[in-house]
Amino acid sequence: MVMNAIRVIGDPVLRIKATEITEITENLDLLTKEMLATMYSAPGIGLAAPQIGIQKRLFVYDWGTGPGVLINPEIKESDGEWVFEEGCLSIPGLSWELVRPKQIYIVGIDLDGNEVSIEADELEARLFQHEMDHLDGVLLVDHLDADQRREANKTLMGIGDDTGSPLPIVGENLGFTKSE
Repeated sequence: MVMNAIRVIGDPVLRIKATEITEITENLDLLTKEMLATMYSAPGIGLAAPQIGIQKRLFVYDWGTGPGVLINPEIKESDGEWVFEEGCLSIPGLSWELVRPKQIYIVGIDLDGNEVSIEADELEARLFQHEMDHLDGVLLVDHLDADQRREANKTLMGIGDDTGSPLPIVGENLGFTKSE
């Protein structure tokens, strides 16, 4: 199984809105298998196609109930609030407590072209919302308040007494060389 490199913050591909999938092909089936292998090895519970540089509206997931794929997903309804610490494979090693809707109703299609509808709660709902963000070019840091974002930027850029150097790949994606 081919492993794909997960793109990290600073990579412009993560900021582009993904396009709808118009046809389910064998290549799409192969891509989702590769994405699942990449997600499991990371390890993570969800991975959106843009995170591996594919600008298509699909994501894979497994939060403990077995692998799933959602193609062209849409959140139709959301309700409540739930605070939980959230991380991202595209922002390695960092996480923040965020408020997101507690429940969502999401629809999409599976690899057989069948419509899928899921009423999700808490972790599953958060997972789907997080992956939907990736499909829209939105990153976890976009949900931070001003103070959290300032601290995140300091950490990502390696500024400040206790942060050390920037995450190597982040520095590389932002155009820093090793001598900086």
